Amino acid sequence: MALSLLALSAFLLLGIDLEEGSVFPAAAAPEGVEITYGSVIKLMHERTKFRLHSHEVPYGSGSGQQSVTGSPNVDDSNSYWIVRPVPDSSAKQGDVIQSRTIIRLQHMRTRRWLHSHLHASPISGNLEVSCFGGENESDTGDFWWLEVEGSGKTWRQDQRVRLRHVDTGGYLHSHDKKYTRIAGGQQEVCGVRDKRPDNVWLAAEGVYLPVSGSK
Repeated sequence: MALSLLALSAFLLLGIDLEEGSVFPAAAAPEGVEITYGSVIKLMHERTKFRLHSHEVPYGSGSGQQSVTGSPNVDDSNSYWIVRPVPDSSAKQGDVIQSRTIIRLQHMRTRRWLHSHLHASPISGNLEVSCFGGENESDTGDFWWLEVEGSGKTWRQDQRVRLRHVDTGGYLHSHDKKYTRIAGGQQEVCGVRDKRPDNVWLAAEGVYLPVSGSK
């Protein structure tokens, strides 16, 4: 199975051995494939179909940290995230991820972590979601509870999920409210403390690592 140049670059960045087993790049991933630690994925907002996105543009208010938005561009490489366990976890690359597990999402391009806190988001005044830290800098502001909707026990590509921020209790959320200047056409991503239809996400394009021990 041929890998795209972008997918191959992701593997090189992560130091993954391409001989370890099959990988599932982008649209080639079988329906229902399990998402494992080390996979590089895009998260799609279910209702608007925008992808969770970040870039080296700081917020002009609030924390001033690297901004996080929703992007309509499916091909944008700034929408790739690496699924990571929390520090000191026994989880390893290729392990499946159970519902109600705390995970981290690392922005592939900038190596910062999906983060939240009590600063107000720029458009709606909800909880700001940013990218913060780096390879060796991470704290509990980067921790998210994975909640799989329905009866599923592990995270799969076709399952609806919510991500709830551990420190603030806010669900990762987006909506139709869009930026008009620096990130024109991209929509706000924020945190809200109650379950709503707009806090549901699905794993979309990406490079899915095989489950540990699979052939």
